[in-house]
Order: sequence, then C-alpha cells, then structure tokens
Amino acid sequence: MGELILTTYDWVPEMPRGLVRDLRVRWALEEAGLPYRVASTPFEDRKPEHFAHQPFGQVPWLTDGDLSIFESGAILLHLAERSEKLMPGDPAGRNAVKQWLFAALNSVEMASLPWVMLHFMNAVDDTPAWKFFEGFLTASRLPHLERVLSGREWLPGGFSVADILMADVLRAVDRFDGLKAFPACRAYVARATARPGFIKALSDQMAHFAAADARRAV
Repeated sequence: MGELILTTYDWVPEMPRGLVRDLRVRWALEEAGLPYRVASTPFEDRKPEHFAHQPFGQVPWLTDGDLSIFESGAILLHLAERSEKLMPGDPAGRNAVKQWLFAALNSVEMASLPWVMLHFMNAVDDTPAWKFFEGFLTASRLPHLERVLSGREWLPGGFSVADILMADVLRAVDRFDGLKAFPACRAYVARATARPGFIKALSDQMAHFAAADARRAV
C-alpha cells in the first residue's frame, strides 16, 4: 500500500463545518494510527479532476497508492481492512462490524439526512412532508437503535469503524436536539466523541477551514 492522502474541500461555509464527511475518515485514521496527509480540492470551482475522483463532486476521497476511493462508507471499510483497531480479524466480528456499518448508512442516515437538511434550511413546519420525515426518524429508526444501545457500550462489541460512522450520523441529529428523547443514543454519541481520535479529527478539520478563512481574507 502507498501513502494515504485524504482529500477534502479547501473551504466550506460556516454552517457545515464539523460535519463535512472527511471528519469520519480523519477519525478512523487517528483511531488506527495510520499516517496520512490532507490535500484540498476547490469548493467553489470544481474541476474535472475532482469529478474524476468523486463523480458527484463531493468529498472526501482517499488515495492509497494507485487506489482512489470515494464515498465515506467505502473509505472507512477500506481502512478497516487495514487495521484491527477498526475491525476485528475473526469472521464473526468482521461480519458484525460490516452489518452495522451499512445499517448506519442505509437504515439510519437515510432517515436522518432529510430531517437534518430541513433543520439546516429552517424548513421545519406542519406540512405532511415534515411530519413524514419526523416520523420516519423518530418513530421508525431511533427507537429501535435506542433499544440496541441501551444494552451495550458499542455496536458490534468493541469500538469499531461502525461506531465511527453511526456516531457521526447521530451527531448531526443531536445538533438539532433530535436525541433528547433517546438517552442511550445521546450517551453513545457522548462516549464516542470523547475519544481522543474524534477530538483530534474535529480539531484538525476546524483548523483546516479556519486557515482557509485566513487565506481568503488576505
């Protein structure tokens, strides 16, 4: 394997800072103790090279030698294959981590993202659409996750890449107080975000965008 290079935007507006998905990858790299460097791609003027690495013009992507990997879930799974700090080596443990990794993306984030976006846009109201998304998240997804997390510290046993992804998904929900009725979910996020790997990843992302502010101000 070659040098690990994580590419994220060179700058983003204030609102999404702390939630840009390169944070998930930074966190995993910190937990695994894998050396890496960060590269930037323009946020405001996305070039063909960007779309060559990420077909939707998003971030992050990770290069590992000759490999270029996009989508945060795919990147996290790739890193988990490289470190037992992120995923155990035994078949049963690996299966459990993979199941919860995809559950975070397909069962929870699929429900939470529209809810979060409506909050970001101050579009919460009494419409049928809002009621649907509110119910989808708070009645169809979070109660089931609450029952799971009431009985365990981490999702698949020990802390893993699945917890990085699930905690990051729930973190966005809790930004708008969406976990107030789900104390086990909220405590889980608190445990995860108290880890040194998360603290370092968040600090580094915020410093990256703060440096971009300084450059733009010159």
